[in-house]
Amino acid sequence: MKDLFGEQAASPKSASGTKSEAASVQTSMSAGGPSTPLADRLRPGRLEDLVGQDHLLGADTPLGRMLSRAKISSIILWGPPGTGKTTLARLLARTIGQPLVQLSAVMSGVADLRKVYEEAKKRRRTGQPTLLFIDEIHRFNRAQQDGLLAQVEDGTVVLIGATTENPSFALNGALLSRSQVLVLNRLEEAALLALIERAEKAIGHRLPLNDEARHRLAQLADGDGRYLLNLVESLADLPTAAPLDSAGLAETLQRRMPLYDKQQEAHYNLISALHKSVRGSDPDAALYWFARMIVGGEDPRYLARRIVRMASEDIGAADPTALPLTLAAAEAYERLGSPEGELALAQAVAHLAMAPKSNAVYVAFKRAMAAAKESGSLLPPAHILNAPTRLMKDLGYGAGYDYDHDAPDRFSGQNYFPDDMERQAFYQPTEEGDEAVLKSRLQRWRQLRAARQAKGGET
Repeated sequence: MKDLFGEQAASPKSASGTKSEAASVQTSMSAGGPSTPLADRLRPGRLEDLVGQDHLLGADTPLGRMLSRAKISSIILWGPPGTGKTTLARLLARTIGQPLVQLSAVMSGVADLRKVYEEAKKRRRTGQPTLLFIDEIHRFNRAQQDGLLAQVEDGTVVLIGATTENPSFALNGALLSRSQVLVLNRLEEAALLALIERAEKAIGHRLPLNDEARHRLAQLADGDGRYLLNLVESLADLPTAAPLDSAGLAETLQRRMPLYDKQQEAHYNLISALHKSVRGSDPDAALYWFARMIVGGEDPRYLARRIVRMASEDIGAADPTALPLTLAAAEAYERLGSPEGELALAQAVAHLAMAPKSNAVYVAFKRAMAAAKESGSLLPPAHILNAPTRLMKDLGYGAGYDYDHDAPDRFSGQNYFPDDMERQAFYQPTEEGDEAVLKSRLQRWRQLRAARQAKGGET
């Protein structure tokens, strides 16, 4: 099998018996016949034609320095679908004039890697390194990833991995430590509009869209250049007499579902955005991220659990109604299901975002947990121990206990911490919402407790 530049390269077969797609790569924007998908026909033939990733290609960037010395180190290309990861790998190999062998982690296994290594070792003896591009590298299991280490470490291959998943979670630490992670950004509207213009040159005419519809088409691509070109291809044969507006475009195309994976990083990014929007008292942003997760197919029960957590963590005693309201919303969803029950969850989200905020109980609980771990097995003071037997009474259990309801102001001011432990002040109420009242009450109790201590009572 020939590699991308005519050199003899390994020819691993996929599970279905087809050869690696490396041999079918188009090397210029004009390559490919009418039956070739537009996205493949428009693959850039030069690095400067790659759109939307200028932050990677400057002379003072890691990649720019590699290109200046015509030597690529092992890299991981991380970015959403359709941002040019495969194209960038091919252009890097072309730019420095090194053979590139391409595998897909979905279709390849250990046998395919062995063939690549054998050919790479032969090529290495002639002083020529091999660039090994593995698409969807996160699909390799841990053992397969470990199998790459020795070949990368001794220079048999230079690895270029591509992944849509966060490498911190998807790849072995040992493999990451031997590679530089380069982040490709989702394509912004300007880059997508440039792609539309490039596609129109390829098909020979402008799309039948007014300016508003052109911008809407770019938005529908959701940062994915490949998907945009597929949309352009589906519009290429429309009659050009009457340009479509946004409404007409919506009728012609089915809207793409937002990129969202309930088990991967998008899940954690969006729930973080929802939680922080609630904490930041922004109901509009909070409802937006809540809606994004619902549209993406998130389980509303998961969202209900997280909303209950927000009520305790970020609102707390500043609004005592927050926790029961979120529990009621979760119960409402269980009774109504989707989509009716989602409104109850949305109501809870809006309430939490607009509620006064306090994490004082959350902080106090963490402090109390730390103190509990440090203090060991200290007993409560004897005066607050029950004494149901004579022996326990003889040992002083319950002796000197003051019944608070009989005390002035219903406050005895006794000590309730272990005798061998200094009094702690874990809970520090804020001035927000109902906590302002609690803060005043605690200050008064501290004064009464100090007065009792001054009179020689227990502290």
